[in-house]
Amino acid sequence: MFQIEQGLYEKGHRHIACIDEVGRGCLYGEVVAAAIILPPFYTIEGSKDSKKLSPKKRELLYDYIVNNSLGVGFGSVNAQIVDKINIKQATRLAMKKALENLLANLKDNIVPSIVLIDAETIETNIPQRSIIDGDNLVHGIGAASIVAKVYRDRLCIEWNKTDPGYDLHKNKGYGTKAHIQAIRELGPTVNHRKTFIKKILEGK
Repeated sequence: MFQIEQGLYEKGHRHIACIDEVGRGCLYGEVVAAAIILPPFYTIEGSKDSKKLSPKKRELLYDYIVNNSLGVGFGSVNAQIVDKINIKQATRLAMKKALENLLANLKDNIVPSIVLIDAETIETNIPQRSIIDGDNLVHGIGAASIVAKVYRDRLCIEWNKTDPGYDLHKNKGYGTKAHIQAIRELGPTVNHRKTFIKKILEGK
């Protein structure tokens, strides 16, 4: 999992920014991205793809990653923008925002010399590489995946309070059978992605 970063460190890169997103396939809520810089050659046990970890393990790793990273940034794009520009462009925008947030909060003259992104490219002047299956192949992208997932899961708990009845704290906005049934019975909220639930509303 460390070969790509290892090669970059050996070529002289010291600070590598890594980006991943979560919530791309959700029916409800924001798509969220996290950008992170880990110390050179730093490893975090168990940082592979966040979807394969238990919620408890992710929470523990979230605190560990944030506390030991050189910097973390978040970016999000709401359902209305997702509907307006499509999910791919919204994902790229969230990733761009996450990188900008990271750069704005870096200390000690830390500047990333390259950005590694999970299966996407974004608008940035920093050299970048898109890595397919990055959350499994790149240590830092795996860490960003965990941080993004926990950050969004915490948002879902709050969203469940403002939009009760959809079990958002359980389904995290994804299209579970119960969530789809709730949309049919209660109707969509302003935070549901209308382009994602069109067929549900049409009764298909």
